[in-house]
Amino acid sequence: MGEGEEQVKVLSQWPSPFAIRVLIGLEEKGVRYEDQEENFASKTELLLQMNPVHKKVPVLIHNGKPVCESLIILQYIDEVWPGSNSFMPSNPYDRALAKFWADFLDTKFLGNAILGILKTTGEAQEEGKRYMLEYLGLLEGVLKELSAGGSKPYFGGKYFGFLDIAFICHTCWFHTMETLGKWKIPWESEFPRLQKWVKKCMERESVNKILPDPRKVLEHAIEVRKGYVSSTD
Repeated sequence: MGEGEEQVKVLSQWPSPFAIRVLIGLEEKGVRYEDQEENFASKTELLLQMNPVHKKVPVLIHNGKPVCESLIILQYIDEVWPGSNSFMPSNPYDRALAKFWADFLDTKFLGNAILGILKTTGEAQEEGKRYMLEYLGLLEGVLKELSAGGSKPYFGGKYFGFLDIAFICHTCWFHTMETLGKWKIPWESEFPRLQKWVKKCMERESVNKILPDPRKVLEHAIEVRKGYVSSTD
């Protein structure tokens, strides 16, 4: 690395949707970075030093200074490397809306739906599936609204933006949700806009490069699940 050149490192774990979105954000901006894969079993000294509060990935280390929490990191990336492809909407209300739904993804969608299916069995898992359908329905409506009635491809309208990055990172887990829950998400009948949106996002080099193979995610999830439910369930 030449003198005066920026140093950008990401502490990540490949199946983490939060780490995935940070890497996609950097790819979208064309930022050169080093991706340091963290071990699930033990935390490195660098991770503990750079994120002493939460002690988790992702962490963006920019010229020796850490930035933590994926949505905050995305906003930081957008401000530090503005370029022509800004992630955040220019209108203050639209920015607030994008932040609201990104927070919804990390609290409700992940917490109640994805983890509700991953960590449970029986009625509790059925409740997780119900949450998944409810929340996908909400996001289908949001996509319709923000994409100008469906005439534009992304949550960011014409441009792939903050909310698109915040959500696309979760989609590699859908195959796992269907397999573990023994069901099928009714994309064509109930969520056609989201189905089209996923396909459009997958055409982007940044997404196609970073998003892990859903089959690999499933293998990882099966191991993770063993820590929550009995193998006899």
